[in-house]
This record gives sequence, structure tokens and C-alpha cells, in this order.
Amino acid sequence: MIEVEHLIKVYRVGETKVRALDDVSLKIQDGEMVAIVGPSGSGKSTLMAILGCLDSPTRGTYLMDGEQIEKLNDNQLAHIRSHKIGFVFQQFNLLPRTTAMENVVLPLLYDGVKGKARQERAQTALQIVGLAERMKHKSNQLSGGEQQRVAIARALVNNPSILLADEPTGNLDTHTGAEIVGLFQRLNREKGLTILYVTHDPFIARHTNRIIHLEDGKIVGDIRVEKPLEAGTPRTDDILSTVGNQIEEGARA
Repeated sequence: MIEVEHLIKVYRVGETKVRALDDVSLKIQDGEMVAIVGPSGSGKSTLMAILGCLDSPTRGTYLMDGEQIEKLNDNQLAHIRSHKIGFVFQQFNLLPRTTAMENVVLPLLYDGVKGKARQERAQTALQIVGLAERMKHKSNQLSGGEQQRVAIARALVNNPSILLADEPTGNLDTHTGAEIVGLFQRLNREKGLTILYVTHDPFIARHTNRIIHLEDGKIVGDIRVEKPLEAGTPRTDDILSTVGNQIEEGARA
């Protein structure tokens, strides 16, 4: 589904050039659930922005479903962002005085979907994330976890094949974050969605099937997880130590 080769991204900050990505190549297959980890400034969010067609590389190639992304025009890129990719961010980015339903409907309004179909699709998306009973509540009446579920429903409403999430549990407590990770796992298993999320938390990363480790704009580790943790697994010292060792071993391999 996704293949990038020799991606380089250079930003200019004053007179200084910053190489945010440095010769990154990787393949993501249909139905994978992947975590991208690394320290601050490692290039995680830059890579996610390029994969989401929100930014373009300085050099390198990006293929999605065999299509060379850097050759597409703005309208074609907008179509991919609207129909192939769903985005979830650390900040929920909901309109505060509108209902959960109204927030989820927004992408459909922009896409020209008509009234009844619009409502039905938004209701279905909210049911998938477990908010069937809360769809008429305003955003500021919802908990943080519920707001993130609304944001996920909004990402799902156009039936994308890929979900990209940038620190989706970063603003949530441990218990609520585990619930959101469990929702991602369910969407991956039941809907076959390809899911990539950026996280600074190795424990959260261990709930995926694959962990890609970035440092200084380079991939320094790419490990397969034989037995992903299930949502709700306690953060014991033994598990945290094992996770850390696996990521370190992957980086050295």
C-alpha cells in the first residue's frame, strides 16, 4: 500500500538547513498496525505529514497503491486526504459548542454528501467508536477520551483505508489512553484498516504489530512484534523493561 524510497526532507531555519528526514525507505502493507517511535526531533511527525500528503519531501519517492504521490496536483492530493486517509491528532480539534454528530458530519459537508446519507454515515461512525448514546452531546460536555473518540469517528466517516494518528493518547490519562489503543486494535482487526501512529511511549507502541524507530531523521530500528500487548495490560516493570530492550535491540540490528 505505502512505499517510500530515499526520502529526504530539509527545512531552512534562517541560514541553517535542518535535515528532518535523512534517506528514509520503508514499506507498509495493507492491514498493518505500525508505531513510529523516537525522541523529540527525530522526524516522526515530519514522516507522518509526508505519508498523509500534508507535506512533500525535498527528494525521494512516495508510492501509495502504486501511484507516485509527488506527481499529483493539489486537487488529486486533496482527494486522497479526503477518501483514502483518516487523520487523528493529539489535540482533538473539535468545534467546542457543536455536538459530536455535527463534528463528525463536517467532512461529509465539505465532500458534498447529501442530508440523509450524511446523517446515516456519521451515526455509523459514532456507533463504531462506542458513542451512540452521546452523539447529541456538545464537545465541551464530553470527557477527553470521548472527544478523542469523536475525532476518530470523524476520521472514519469517509471510509478511509489508512488511519494516521499523531500522539493520539498524548492528552489522555493512562486508562483512557489504553481504551483508545484498544479501539485502534479493534479497527485494525475488524475493519482491516492500516493504522500508523506516532508515539513517544514505548509501552503504547508495543500494542502494534511493528515498531519503526527513528533517530536524527533516520530509521534505526524496524522490528516485528510477535505478540502485541492487549489493551488494558498493566504497565509492570517487567513489561516496560522488555519493551525497552526490544526497541533497543531493533535499533542495533
